[in-house]
Amino acid sequence: MVTYLPIESAKPQVRQSRQARVVWGARVVTVGGDAPVRIQSMTNTDTVDVIGTAIQIKELALAGSEMVRITVNTPEAAQAVPHVREQLDRMGIDVPLIGDFHYNGHRLLADFPACAQALSKYRINPGNVGKGDKRDKQFGLMIEAAMRWDKPIRIGVNWGSLDQELLASLMDENSRRAAPWDAKSIMYEALITSALESAQRAAEMGMNKNQIILSCKVSGVQDLISVYRELAKRSDYPLHLGLTEAGMGTKGAVTSTAALSILLQEGIGDTIRVSLTPKPGESRAQEVVIACEILQALALRSFVPSVTACPGCGRTTSTTFQELTKQIEDFLRAQMPVWRVKYPGVEKLKVAVMGCIVNGPGESKHADIGISLPGTGEAPAAPVFIDGEKRLTLRGNAIAQEFQVIVENYIEKRFGRDVTTATATIE
Repeated sequence: MVTYLPIESAKPQVRQSRQARVVWGARVVTVGGDAPVRIQSMTNTDTVDVIGTAIQIKELALAGSEMVRITVNTPEAAQAVPHVREQLDRMGIDVPLIGDFHYNGHRLLADFPACAQALSKYRINPGNVGKGDKRDKQFGLMIEAAMRWDKPIRIGVNWGSLDQELLASLMDENSRRAAPWDAKSIMYEALITSALESAQRAAEMGMNKNQIILSCKVSGVQDLISVYRELAKRSDYPLHLGLTEAGMGTKGAVTSTAALSILLQEGIGDTIRVSLTPKPGESRAQEVVIACEILQALALRSFVPSVTACPGCGRTTSTTFQELTKQIEDFLRAQMPVWRVKYPGVEKLKVAVMGCIVNGPGESKHADIGISLPGTGEAPAAPVFIDGEKRLTLRGNAIAQEFQVIVENYIEKRFGRDVTTATATIE
């Protein structure tokens, strides 16, 4: 007789990391430690366009981005940053802003103190802070600015702008090995060494280690997995995770999901960004939606009620269930900015919209509220299940509208309560 042990539910591993705090006003976003994985995004507007940039930041924040990075590349952009912050504050958008600096960040932070103060965090790329003798000095000036204004930093290494002097040094060292590494391994080592040595220099200057976040971004899925696994072994800093230049549309979404999901399941990653190239006319916020979906699919966080829907088959005679699924999903997502305050916990709601009786009743019973629409040859009736029990049956041409009203009433009854105040601190 064979004895089987109970199958354990899969769940992400836990990596112990330091905890950083990114602050703006009363808004505190904790990163690392036992904090949830945070979502970041980045604008693609010209920061000098204060209104356009503020509008896009608002869109990203409402979609779920908890920090937004903006380009600070010129004196004009640095001058604009405090005004962007003012516009956001007027709109009631308290999302922290991250300044993205390359090449001239040391000058901009020194010459424009209002910019340095308005930002909540600085991104520093070690490969772009300077060459030769200037590198350490200019890196040091940025660290001094971070300490002066009490701002956390992300030391963000990217293999598209890797420190070439460091890479050359590692290649020379490799040539002297009895069994030389391959080129890819040297590249991995250069990325990790650049991040860790930069963090060490910052700490030696007096930077609080709890104010340092690291990233080593690449554009290949297997490369990212390899680099971050090793980086996680060698440090306890919070790690920002993202597949750089992921691409457009399905390709960008799939490759980002593949890479990030594996690492997040292993407990690696404290903040994430999906670097999606928007399709022409597509909202920049789509990258935030995908990041939210990744974390929700892994059961790491909940952002919006989930909708289970069948793919459709020869049994489903119409597009009614497809239209109803889209209608419910769009409705729930659109309402979330208000519902997060009005209906605490509503993001964990599970809705099922099924097309026929094969799996429809079963899936509907597993959901908080579900409907099984009639398929080919079935009676024109749609049973509705609430909390696992069949409560009523909808008939006629207004099934979709009636079901949406039922969902709204269910949310009000289950999650509704008086909320007079809302904390601005994310814990």
